[in-house]
Amino acid sequence: MSKKILGISAFYHDSAAALVVNGEIVAAAQEERFTRIKHDFNFPKHAIDYCLQEGGLVPEDLDYVVFYDKPLLKFDRLLETYLAFAPAGLRSFMMAMPLWLKTKLHLPREIRKSLEGRYRKRIVFTVHHESHAASCFFPSPFDEAAILTMDGVGEWDTASIGIGRGNRIQLLKTLRFPHSLGLLYSAFTYFTGFKVNSGEYKLMGLAPYGEPKYVDVILDKLVDLKEDGSLAMNMDYFNYCQGLTMTNEAFAQLFGGPPRAPESPIRQREMDLAASIQKVTEEAVLRMARTAKKLTGCRHLCLAGGVALNCVANGKLLRAGIFDDLFITPAAGDAGGALGAALFVHYQLLDNERRPNGKDCLHGSLLGPKYSNESIRQFLDGKGVRYHFFADEPALLNKVVDAMLEQKVVGWFHGRMEFGPRALGSRSIIGDARNEQMQSVMNLRIKYRESFRPFAPCVLREEVDKYFELDRESPYMLLVADVRPELRCTLTEEQLRLMKDPDLRKRVNVKRSSLPAITHVDMSARIQTVDEERHGRFYRLMREFKRRTGCGVIINTSFNIRGEPIVCTPQDAYRCFMATDMDVLVLENCVLYKTEQPATDAAERKKYVDTFKLD
Repeated sequence: MSKKILGISAFYHDSAAALVVNGEIVAAAQEERFTRIKHDFNFPKHAIDYCLQEGGLVPEDLDYVVFYDKPLLKFDRLLETYLAFAPAGLRSFMMAMPLWLKTKLHLPREIRKSLEGRYRKRIVFTVHHESHAASCFFPSPFDEAAILTMDGVGEWDTASIGIGRGNRIQLLKTLRFPHSLGLLYSAFTYFTGFKVNSGEYKLMGLAPYGEPKYVDVILDKLVDLKEDGSLAMNMDYFNYCQGLTMTNEAFAQLFGGPPRAPESPIRQREMDLAASIQKVTEEAVLRMARTAKKLTGCRHLCLAGGVALNCVANGKLLRAGIFDDLFITPAAGDAGGALGAALFVHYQLLDNERRPNGKDCLHGSLLGPKYSNESIRQFLDGKGVRYHFFADEPALLNKVVDAMLEQKVVGWFHGRMEFGPRALGSRSIIGDARNEQMQSVMNLRIKYRESFRPFAPCVLREEVDKYFELDRESPYMLLVADVRPELRCTLTEEQLRLMKDPDLRKRVNVKRSSLPAITHVDMSARIQTVDEERHGRFYRLMREFKRRTGCGVIINTSFNIRGEPIVCTPQDAYRCFMATDMDVLVLENCVLYKTEQPATDAAERKKYVDTFKLD
């Protein structure tokens, strides 16, 4: 039964839309990329329009529209929680109600309105964790697999263990709100001064700078972690059920003072808290995985939900050998729920056959818009921008590698935009991983972000085990592994002293390997493997870099500055290029050099940076 299915996620975090036609994933994108509002949670009108356009469809052509969770069940949880804590949660309740009463409780109306009243067929609502489970199992290479989903909260569930076989998934066990591994991690994200729902990966990056000295306190006072991975949180220390913050005064007293103020200096306390909650999270994930193995007996595991973006925990789970292999969906958070919901309808509700062939069917997660050379040149000519056009790809790649070898920072814009939080070689900023200064240059002059943040390496798929202690592909940048011992440097006494300096910038600048720009302080790296089938021209660029240098690794970070979504259009990319110290911009076959552009007005640069300075 072949159908055209539109999946939608909205109103919590990272709204998105996805289109599945006859079982083929045609398009998927987050609303933030079009509105330029990071983590935009509003109804994804622009993303829907893009998906329909990419599929060559109008609303009347759709057979099903599906929403990724059940709003009435979520509203039930909201009301029960507020009543349980009344009157303490009155302020939070009053802030939440207008959006619920105006929009969230009337989703069919909102959906039909967004489709201009032209869609008159059925609207389906899936369960939140079913959407997550579908998003990782149905596109996976496995015919059968255990499924583990972990996030903050859906309707009532905060984690689930399930099994997928053929075209069916079944949830076997769930964890209920308010007990949540995702919310526990977010509480520490908040307490260490980062923004909840966007700063969790910063906390993960900070963890290697600290010592896990608070693990016993966390396990004794905050959470009872069971042997099966389930957990019971002591709500005396948390405020997220009834208040506007994640933690309360009792939590602050437990850890020696109030939360770190955002943008204030990061102290050793924050580093140690990060290390401690990271270790607790890893242990919880391992226990949940062992339970999934026991319940299902499967050799493979699929992961989704926001916690599945914790690539350090994923790497440790892989090395634990509980399962033969893992598949982690690249859009593991709520955005991926839109795709999961659409796939759930296609396979589970419509009972279509599924034929896995040993490869995932996500097309490298390159599911967003692309732009032709003609449209790019029209834009550049209209702005009077000076650029060089290369009709010949080898000549283009040669010029880009020239710039990289001159230690230039290159903005790379090619093909379809990535779906999910990672830039995977279509909307990327790239550079030479062998350069000792490249990490600090990119962090402070390009990204305008914290100096301790590591950059990820791209490595040729066929050479991953030459550089890293990893024996398989990692195309979606969701596994952390160590740099191989033979590439590591022996640190001098002075370097060892700097590695303990309270100033994180001094620690970052210590050369730890022959690939210093991508080697984190604990000798690890968040790896993306690059292959020609998925990545095309980006792979061929890396092959040219390898031919010229003998090195199959480069830096890859997302094409944006701090607080801004990854760029979507050539206009977004050009604006970011001109507002930063980026040296070269590649827009498909057009190459722009900063030295050939008019000097950027300082006021305009400041305006752009200030707009996106905080996240």
